[in-house]
Amino acid sequence: MKEHQECYGKLFPSIENAASNVTHKGKVFSFRAERLGMMVSKRVTEVDSKQWDECTQCPEFNTCYLLSMAKLELEQAVRTYA
Repeated sequence: MKEHQECYGKLFPSIENAASNVTHKGKVFSFRAERLGMMVSKRVTEVDSKQWDECTQCPEFNTCYLLSMAKLELEQAVRTYA
């Protein structure tokens, strides 16, 4: 099995157990959903441009990106299914 960097497949934060009012960070992308009671009052997404530039220079970027997207899609599918 090929060895990958620790950050491999982690461009995006996990949405699996995403709590409100907490910033969830991936290697490049992050988000926060602010709640007041039952309502989401604000959604914030951020991109670390410096980290993105570094990641795009990595020899494993293409497969890392594909794995990161696949994990995000799977988590979204499980959230909507459950």
